[in-house]
Formats: sequence, structure tokens, C-alpha cells
Amino acid sequence: MSRKPISLKDIAKELNVSISTVSRALKNHPDISVALTTKIQALAREREFSPNPLAMGLLKQQTRIIGVIVPNLVTFFYSSIISGIESVARENGYYVLITSSYESYIKEKECVENLLSSRVEGLIVCLSKETKDYSHFEKIINKEIPLVFFDRVCRTSEFSSVVIDNRDMAFQIIKHFYESGARRIAHIAGPQHLSIACERFEGYQAGLKNCKLKFDKNLVEFIDLTIDDAAKAANKLLSLPDSPDAIFSVNDMVAYVTMKEIKRKGLRIPEDVLLVGITDEFHATVVDPPLTSIMHPTFDIGRECASLFFAQIQSKEKTPPIQKVMKTKLIVRESSVRKDRTC
Repeated sequence: MSRKPISLKDIAKELNVSISTVSRALKNHPDISVALTTKIQALAREREFSPNPLAMGLLKQQTRIIGVIVPNLVTFFYSSIISGIESVARENGYYVLITSSYESYIKEKECVENLLSSRVEGLIVCLSKETKDYSHFEKIINKEIPLVFFDRVCRTSEFSSVVIDNRDMAFQIIKHFYESGARRIAHIAGPQHLSIACERFEGYQAGLKNCKLKFDKNLVEFIDLTIDDAAKAANKLLSLPDSPDAIFSVNDMVAYVTMKEIKRKGLRIPEDVLLVGITDEFHATVVDPPLTSIMHPTFDIGRECASLFFAQIQSKEKTPPIQKVMKTKLIVRESSVRKDRTC
């Protein structure tokens, strides 16, 4: 049976002194006599006393903990961003408490409440795909607790955020398709209440216009970002009488599902259908053919989020929100280059 860790209260009770006396003696405070300091420190060593940073932080009204909420904990995109956040947190002597909304609005609200109850000093959040109502963040505004959003953001006039230029990214993808010979470019889009999905759809439209290609609503499918919905959307597009010769997927997961549907129909990539995804996780390099994708600076996104958080913590006055826009890079692989065609 494991022994319960000894606390400041336990040491104080055994020596019949106050908790504050024990705390000061452990720090060699001059107000505590040498004899009592020696006695307290000797007992602390004997009992293997170890300070509880959370408890000490609560005494000081400062836990040095950042709460982080992400849609899931298994995707490299989020884990890499968390690593970036943690790197800056460590540099500043802070810890990170990570929770997942599992893409649920209800769960996201619970995460906010649980983290605030844990006395975190602020939050860094990526919204769930279900989140349309942002009222659960009102308490954070009222308490003037630092809050930074990333990727899926909201209320940018009130909160700082770190994003990528989704419109330009989508624009560049359509341009790349066009230069590879595609003329019927489809888009499997995400829910339009999500900022990233809306901006990517706008970039898709702008890209078509720039290439002098007519927008065709039949070439756009809006999905809820589930595997089943992505498969249905891909199958519907590929079953059109005049099917697309290129498909721009809202993220890599959707691209992988689309790739499977293309092969299931006996079509070839890139000979029959060009394909591009977004995020550029490791899997993009090992699928057949390798997937063209947009590389996100995920670790740097995390560091920027944490930097904005600490800027708020360290500021003596309330500062206006800052919107950081990070650069991406199109990584061209075999899935989007049709070697037997020219523009």
C-alpha cells in the first residue's frame, strides 16, 4: 500500500507550529530561528516531503497552469501544436493541462468549466466542429482570463488567435490543379460555420475565378467531417455524368477517404483524378500515390499561441487582441501532377 505524501500541514501539526512557519523555514527565511529551521528541514527530509506546485500556486493565487482544449488528442496536427505550446510554457515555468472536446460542443463547454475549476491561469482553444454558440466563453471575458484561439477561431475582435491564410492556401491549390491540367475542380468542404471551412470555400471560389473556370454547385459537397460523410460526398462527385478531374479536400482525412473511393471505382490517381489534401501529416508520404498537401507550421503555431498567452499574462493593462497569420507551403507529390497533360 502506497504511503500518502506528507504535506506542509502534516509537518506543522507534528511540530506544533503554523503552516506558514514551515513554509518559510523550508526557504531558509531569516525570521525563523536556525534551530527551528534545522528541525523542520530535517523532518521534511526524513518524510521525503516534496512541494505540491498546484497547492503552492493556489496559495499565491497563481497555479502556473495553461488549459488547452483541442478537438482530439490523436491527430498529429493537434499533438504537434500542443508540443509547441508546451515548449514555451516550460521556458516560462508553466505547465499545460490538456483536454479534448472530441468534436462535441457539450464536451467543449464541460472542458471550459473543468479547466476554470482547476484554476488554470488561461486557455488556449481550438473549437469543436459542432460549436456555433460561443456564450460559454463569456465567463472568461468577465473574469479577464487570458484566452487564445487557434485554427478554428471565433470573435476575433475580442480574442487573440493564431491561424493560417486559408483563402490564399485554397487559391494556390486551385491554381496548382489548373496548371496540372484540371478543368473540372471539385471541393469537398467542411461545415460553413467553421471559420477555416468557410475561408477555404471562399479561396476555392476565388481560385476558380482567377483561372477563368465557371463555378458549378454540383462540384461542391459540404460534409460534417466524418469518414462516412466524406465517403458519401466523394462517391457522389465521382458518380456525376461529367465527373471532376480534380478534387480539393478540406483536410487530409477527407483526402484519404476520397482516395479510397477513387480507387474503388477503378479510377487512377493522378491519371483520371488529381487529389490534394490539407495538413500534410506523415501518412501523406506513405499512401499510394503520395498525397500532395499543404504543410502547416504546427509546432510554430503552438509557440505563437503560447507567446500570445504570455503577452496577456505579462501585460499590466488590457491589450487589444492580436491575430497572427502563419504561412503554409504546398508540398507537391504524385497525387496532383498529371505528367501526360499540359495546360
